[in-house]
Amino acid sequence: MEIRWLEDFMALARTRHFSRAAELQHVSQPTFSRRIKLLEESMGATLINRQTLPLSLTPAGEQFFELCQRVTRDVRDVRAQIASMEAEVSARISVGSTQGLFSHFYQGWASEAGVAERLQLNLKATSWIGEQFLDALDNGECDLVLCYWHQDLPWSGRLSRGDYESITIASERLVPMSVVADNGEPRFSLPGAAGQSVPLIAYHSRGFLQSAIEGHLSRREESVNLLPLNENTQSASIKALVKQGYGMGWLPSRMTEKSEQFGSLTRAGDERWDVPLEIRLIRLREPRSEDLLTLWKTLEDQHA
Repeated sequence: MEIRWLEDFMALARTRHFSRAAELQHVSQPTFSRRIKLLEESMGATLINRQTLPLSLTPAGEQFFELCQRVTRDVRDVRAQIASMEAEVSARISVGSTQGLFSHFYQGWASEAGVAERLQLNLKATSWIGEQFLDALDNGECDLVLCYWHQDLPWSGRLSRGDYESITIASERLVPMSVVADNGEPRFSLPGAAGQSVPLIAYHSRGFLQSAIEGHLSRREESVNLLPLNENTQSASIKALVKQGYGMGWLPSRMTEKSEQFGSLTRAGDERWDVPLEIRLIRLREPRSEDLLTLWKTLEDQHA
């Protein structure tokens, strides 16, 4: 049964006149009459008494009219609920977050800051890499970016151009980690030696973290011998490979908790090899809404 047949019947039941009902439904009378006939055939009953003037409803028609009223009322209520839900979602501020921060930082931070209900994560961000997050801000794909930040990012100069505002909301460290060997020591440890390079599960060169590691190592007086095995865009992927014993890798400290799967992790080097990071929120200098500006002021006050 087509929904327009219900609408046709409601119009006819109210006007009790085929011509006027057809006008309300913006169709010709022959078309309208044919649709009412198809409805009756579908229901297996005569709904309209055509022998009276004005037209009247048969007992089956009266019962069907009550059903149509209930359905119409339910549809109207559901539409209002959906419209309210859509308005609530559209009013939220869109956040693009790196997957590592989404998994191990975002929920706790947003709840603690009291802004969780005002934010909406853009799940498309899970496929973005590095500078693409700033491009997404420029293109209006999100209102805020939650990301790691450090002095060695190749595109860090974009922040100094005056197009963006940022707030440092937390600090983080990348910690060198290895699976534990049978003797209780790390299977792979820094700094390695000539001819005995340490296998490394590296980050993608276009991401936020690999340049931080390389910059930190370049400033150390002690040389390090690493053999990169592959590149990964996600910290979770690096952690999985490290836990399976393929090599060492730098992980955000929030991800270094112990786990029984595959094997326990331990430091692959002391704190000299830890890489400092900032966790930042970034927006365009010219906000797209007053709600965003209000939220930003709230967060600025929290992190002043």
